[in-house]
Amino acid sequence: MAYLTVTTTFSFLGLLPRTDRDKEIEILVLRHQLMVLQRQVTKPAFTPTDRYLLAGLLHRLPTERLRHLVLLVRPDTVLRWHRDLLRRRHAAASAPRGRGRPRTIRPIQLLVLRLARENASWGYRRIHGELAALSIKVAASTVWEILKAHGIDPAPERTATTWATFLRSQANALLACDFFEVRTLTGARLYVLAVIEHATRRIRVLGVTAHPTGQWVTQLGRNLAMDLQDVGSSAKFLIRDRDAKFAAAFDAVLADAGIRIVKSGVRLPRMNSIMERWIQTCRRELLDRTLIWNQHHLLHALREFETFYNEHRPHRALRQAAPLRPLPIPNAAPAQITALDIHRRDRLGGILKEYRHAAGPGRMINRHPQARR
Repeated sequence: MAYLTVTTTFSFLGLLPRTDRDKEIEILVLRHQLMVLQRQVTKPAFTPTDRYLLAGLLHRLPTERLRHLVLLVRPDTVLRWHRDLLRRRHAAASAPRGRGRPRTIRPIQLLVLRLARENASWGYRRIHGELAALSIKVAASTVWEILKAHGIDPAPERTATTWATFLRSQANALLACDFFEVRTLTGARLYVLAVIEHATRRIRVLGVTAHPTGQWVTQLGRNLAMDLQDVGSSAKFLIRDRDAKFAAAFDAVLADAGIRIVKSGVRLPRMNSIMERWIQTCRRELLDRTLIWNQHHLLHALREFETFYNEHRPHRALRQAAPLRPLPIPNAAPAQITALDIHRRDRLGGILKEYRHAAGPGRMINRHPQARR
């Protein structure tokens, strides 16, 4: 409005030097253009600013004079715009200031959203009670408005436990296993059975065979149960698919060890996603880059990859640590390092590479190179 007021004022000043004849000609031209627009446009669109400007300019003219003007709207519409402008002005002047409920500060809003996210069964009343216990005074309706504004459903619609939530909450007690197939140079088909721990990402390659019989799979189950007992594992569930190679005796052996079998859905590999992800990693980093001669060669390569995966390979889920090796504590800040003596160790002829400090794990050289002479 301020911009339009200034531009209109300068337009009025620009009309002063003109003669009456020039103004009349310009008025006739503008009237004719309006007639052309009226023939082409059925209902012109006016913004609120356009309405206020026209109402402010034409409200002093009498109604009879307005009826003779060529306008895109009826004179009664212009008068209605002027009444709306006055009504808004009076309402703004008479509105009370400094009253009403203050706006909820952002930290409280974030806390409400956090409580709703971490507790799916809590409704707005339960969250309001928790805030009261924390000496945070807000109305229950405010909590409801915050949840609604951020698209969070009521508690009954959020209490359903998803498969991803179950996996995260039970990671320390979960194992997962699966078979995958490997082809040798001669075309022979070999089957590999591996098990992974969800919490630590530790992998165990249980065995390789060309004929996965029920007796063979059951024996691997016994070996797994004894291994878990030796390391004091707290695993309570084992996720596997519905492959017929898993015999009933395999499930019975693990049940005797206190491990319950959880079968994934039919054709739902995402229910065993962590195991499937490891198989993809094993293929991409090892099997796709290695020519497998026979069963003995495959078992040797998988054992090497198992050691590399558990003791050296970093994992994003573990904050770049390895399953069996925590991250070392650096003894020097990055700005203080003047030289690095890094050695490489090759596995399987260079297919797998490990890099370590020559001075020992986690040590870095932070002195000048000339000081070593």
